[in-house]
Amino acid sequence: MNDRRARFGMTPPTLNDIVAPGFSTPWDAPMVPPFPFTFRDCRIMTLYWRTDPDAIAFLLPPPLQRTGDIVCAHIYQMNDPDWIGPYGEMNVMVGAELAGEDGKPKAEGGYSSYLALSSDGGVVHGREVHGQPKKHGNPQIEARGDLLVGTVERNGIDVLTGTMAYKQKPVDPTAIKPYFDFATNINLKAIDHIDGRPAIRQLTSRALTDVTVHEAWAGPCTVELRPNAQLPVFRLPVVEPLEGFFWRADFTLVPGSILHDYLEATS
Repeated sequence: MNDRRARFGMTPPTLNDIVAPGFSTPWDAPMVPPFPFTFRDCRIMTLYWRTDPDAIAFLLPPPLQRTGDIVCAHIYQMNDPDWIGPYGEMNVMVGAELAGEDGKPKAEGGYSSYLALSSDGGVVHGREVHGQPKKHGNPQIEARGDLLVGTVERNGIDVLTGTMAYKQKPVDPTAIKPYFDFATNINLKAIDHIDGRPAIRQLTSRALTDVTVHEAWAGPCTVELRPNAQLPVFRLPVVEPLEGFFWRADFTLVPGSILHDYLEATS
């Protein structure tokens, strides 16, 4: 067996390999990329709308608190990421903060309430490493004449449809975050042991690095939500559509941090 592995250029993992950071199964064809890995030529449609503040509060795990009544949905075309290959993604975020012992914010950013994407590797990485609530779906961005249309399909239902005019108003890249700093992404990571005992219960945070925005465009947007019990974005109803941004960027995904450990706090 060892001769066969050597012939195919594979070395079996040692105990040190298995306990090292970044190890993923199956050992001879890992599913999860190690940090860092880079996304190039990403095309992103970012849509903002005002919602019911109680709807945001319902979705936030304590001790997170909402910082407003605005929802942000990113629809991505990931055209050239390392490891994973091209795919589409949606990230629905709300502004949130975690208070420190002195009452001042310990962390602020965008809490991910729903994510959907068309890559199995992306789903696994997001759930296993970040604790993101990723599920399979089919997000897409397309130009239909003078209109940009973003759609997110799951189970044959377009759970989100967003529109904005095609590249009418160029803006500075700093303009794409008018309501909260979505670059800091907060997630609830929940993983059990095989016997059902809680293994991980954490609030995690990550920020992208080496971000280069090549272009950014702004304009009024529309957002339509359709109910789906498996991807219930409709729980954040559109009270008022606000503005949309279409931008193109490169960035690198790097390790994040643990903001709050529920198991340590209750032990």
